[in-house]
Amino acid sequence: MRSIPDGLQAHFDGEVTTLCSAWRVTRRDGTVMGFTDHDHDLSFGGLTYLAASGFAASEAEDGNGLSAEGGDVSGGFSADAIRAEDLSAGRYDGAKVEVYTVNWQDPAQRLLLRTAELGEVRREGGLFRVELRRLTHRLDQVRGRIYGRQCDATLGDARCGLNVAVPAYRGTATVSAAPDDMHARVTGLSGFAERFFRHGVLTFTSGAAAGLSADIEDHRTAGGEAELTFWLPVAAGIAAGDTLEVTAGCDKRFSTCKAKFGNGLNFQGFPHMPGSDFSYGYADGGTVHDGSALYE
Repeated sequence: MRSIPDGLQAHFDGEVTTLCSAWRVTRRDGTVMGFTDHDHDLSFGGLTYLAASGFAASEAEDGNGLSAEGGDVSGGFSADAIRAEDLSAGRYDGAKVEVYTVNWQDPAQRLLLRTAELGEVRREGGLFRVELRRLTHRLDQVRGRIYGRQCDATLGDARCGLNVAVPAYRGTATVSAAPDDMHARVTGLSGFAERFFRHGVLTFTSGAAAGLSADIEDHRTAGGEAELTFWLPVAAGIAAGDTLEVTAGCDKRFSTCKAKFGNGLNFQGFPHMPGSDFSYGYADGGTVHDGSALYE
């Protein structure tokens, strides 16, 4: 059961209340911002909650058990608070949101109502609307390992065991041209073979997209430059002169793990499991059944 501080409870019990809502937003990059629907800024807990952000809350639902009720907040874009570019670039995806009810005459009288994560973001003209997801929504996500032929580790994580920070698997590059937000031509990767960074990841270290990462669909070379294609558009924009770090890609196959990375002993898949073709097969004179591995 939620415990309400005595001072705030006395305020609730009074004939007139001076209450407002406040939201503390913690982005995954560590940036912390505060917003309120009051008409003046509020300060508590070492953070100033901005009134000029235009935030407004919808009706929110909470219930017992593990259901994933939610609500949303909406507001207008502000150069000093929420920028459209940052929302489009995904800087607020998965951010933690703490929702408070506050006595604006005495901000020490406040109550944390709920903790949620930012979900789907919708733009409506000059406004935005953001879904608040209860933390129980994580229970709908797949957990644990998957029994399959391909590796289910992330390249470079503890289960993979490969050190991808070494120069053999990581390069630095500079954008020479960006035809659109799905493609970029870069210099600095001439020491790597074509398609070495296919299925890899890059992180921008300067420019409008600094700090953002993008998954690489393909890596080609032409005229001494590398051409990178992304799976999704880089919404923050790419410009000539932007710098980035690129990490090698892995297609999760056992042959790639062995030949490209020399890491076959740590392969986190089951490459020799029989597939449906084997299950439906039958012995005949043209098939070799000598007990050897199906895949190398």
